[in-house]
Amino acid sequence: MNPRIFALAFGAMLFALCSSAAAQQIVRPPTIGWLDQSSPNPEVLRLVELFRKGLHDLGYMEGKNLAIEYRYAHGKTERLEGLAAELVRLKVDCIVTAGGQPTGAAQRATKTVPIVMAVSGDPVASGFVTSFARPGGNITGLATIPGPEIYGKQVELLKEAIPKLNRIGVLSNPTNPFSALALKETETTSRRFGMSLQLAEARSADEIETALAALTKGHVGALLELQDPMFFGQRTRLADLEAKNGCRRCTQAQNMWRLVA
Repeated sequence: MNPRIFALAFGAMLFALCSSAAAQQIVRPPTIGWLDQSSPNPEVLRLVELFRKGLHDLGYMEGKNLAIEYRYAHGKTERLEGLAAELVRLKVDCIVTAGGQPTGAAQRATKTVPIVMAVSGDPVASGFVTSFARPGGNITGLATIPGPEIYGKQVELLKEAIPKLNRIGVLSNPTNPFSALALKETETTSRRFGMSLQLAEARSADEIETALAALTKGHVGALLELQDPMFFGQRTRLADLEAKNGCRRCTQAQNMWRLVA
């Protein structure tokens, strides 16, 4: 998706959620809570800037008629519950979440404050919304992929691109509720093609290098990354480490997947 279009669409969604608060403001402007499991690294800050730009195009300017409270877990997902609760105590008008774990933490923290998902794998399967047609509750946002079945297609593409492939490495963040759904689909399709999987888990950016080293020792023929905001935030580092370890990988670029050899 074009970053400008994403920013405008996302900003319009927030505009609708915060409009009532704007109409009723007495003491302070509408306040958005930003909840992110990663750190404010250059990749994340670029997305934050696009987010601000989308709001600006709709007439909302941070520091003038809008306030944003930023909360980063710095890769420590266990901190998300406390950060979400803190945003609720600050009485923000809505919470923007980047990823499944922040969305889950915000969902447990409040049933009334609107929650907007900037990134979500399968919000229905993850229990964030009842359905795409009638989400219900206080959560809305964007689903970045059709659902976990997309990973079965990635296995098919890997096998087509590498006919002799018989072992795939899977990089997963087990704290992400979507990962279990994606892994199940990956396992089902791999068995159908007579291939085995080797799973490597990374719960934080500090564990990525060790996880990739384990896959290299396991002599996997290709690598499949299960979607996760932490991996997205570390994608430049991941690409360098994978190239160093000689990995062929399936990765996501914009809204399309591509095989990187």
